[in-house]
Amino acid sequence: MNAAIEKGLSHADQTKVVEVGRGVLARVGEIVRDSMDVGDASVLVIADERTWAAAGEAVDASLRAAGLRVEDALIFPGTPALYAAYEHCETIRERLRETGSLGVAVGAGTLNDLVKLASGELEQPYTVVGTAASMDGYTGFGAPMTRDGVKVTMPCPAPQVVIFDLDVAAAAPPNMVGSGYGDLSAKIPAGADWLLSDAVGWEAMHPLAWELVQGGVAEALARPADLAAGDPDAYAGLVNGLILSGLSMQVYGGTRPASGAEHYFSHLWELDHLGQDWDPPLSHGFKVAIGTLAMSAFYERFFLRDVTADAVEKAIAAWPDWETIEADIRSRLSGTLADHCAKETRAKYIEAPALRERLTHVLEIWGTLKPQLEKQLIPARELQAMLKAAGAPSVPEDIGITAAKVKDTFLSAAYYRSRYSVLDLARELGWFDELVDEVFAPGGLWT
Repeated sequence: MNAAIEKGLSHADQTKVVEVGRGVLARVGEIVRDSMDVGDASVLVIADERTWAAAGEAVDASLRAAGLRVEDALIFPGTPALYAAYEHCETIRERLRETGSLGVAVGAGTLNDLVKLASGELEQPYTVVGTAASMDGYTGFGAPMTRDGVKVTMPCPAPQVVIFDLDVAAAAPPNMVGSGYGDLSAKIPAGADWLLSDAVGWEAMHPLAWELVQGGVAEALARPADLAAGDPDAYAGLVNGLILSGLSMQVYGGTRPASGAEHYFSHLWELDHLGQDWDPPLSHGFKVAIGTLAMSAFYERFFLRDVTADAVEKAIAAWPDWETIEADIRSRLSGTLADHCAKETRAKYIEAPALRERLTHVLEIWGTLKPQLEKQLIPARELQAMLKAAGAPSVPEDIGITAAKVKDTFLSAAYYRSRYSVLDLARELGWFDELVDEVFAPGGLWT
């Protein structure tokens, strides 16, 4: 086992076993038999027609060969693509309840989330056999789910056992690896945001969670062309990186290690149903890839300015009161999104005296903090080339939007969460609007 994964498992409270390698599919039965407390329960494979063909049938046979009592598999249609809707979770939950079985999810993000939530509601463990290196949620807790027309993350435990056959991952559709690569690339600017948040005293660093998620990123992103070419050996780094990202969230008890402002772009576009009617639907990782590039470019423009005593004084003098900021939020957004952004932004708003203290502290440490942030980041154009080589989006048009749409999303992203990021520091310094304009000026990343 990867040493970092073993270390993460020793501190995780939900996932207990991870098996990654070539030829692992044939051993699924014995791994489940020896790793899960099956007791008198049977096991039930849950897949769709595509994942059943890719790995489900082999998983089912392996479980039977290991002497486990196996129910008839629950197989959803392959077309149209299965989506994470609560009614599908209910179908799975009731089948598990009726048969007295433990779930074995065979698939990627959607199937994992559906079985995760169904199992969580029954307060029982489950196993996931990943079929694509498409996202970091395999070892993550919580399941993003559409219920009553709203997408929310519903709390539920992570899988007890995670199994990944690299040959299966390499044979997955190219858009799947592009999605996983995009999701993992987000850890680069997300890490910078966490360093910054820790520096201003908002969200303290968790050394082990940081080590888990950041320690595997460089290796995971190192071979984009080989991933796109379907080289199974290249998938070890990516799969391990995605698993470590999920474990870091378990260890930390939240998503801070794995996401920053780049994820807010994706969340906002998901609220607009961007790519929902595509076949397959536009993935989370694809949207995150464009958010990642946007934030990487924003950081580069930020670093071209100096945090000086004069800049701090100017920022304090111009800092608006809360009523002005709330009015701005409600002039740009409406309905429940406006309410959400107002609540989140109010939680991190500080009055001018406290802002003076924060910015003075940033001024004092900027000489050491700036190089630390720069070391964490990958130049935006370099990262763009890596994403393109892996088959992930590298320009807004790849996900069906324009650069102007990305630009319009920046301020909503700054308001979207109470989590502190470079967007907040830019707003506090009074640089935000100018920096966004510079990102999209002629000669920029997408012009």
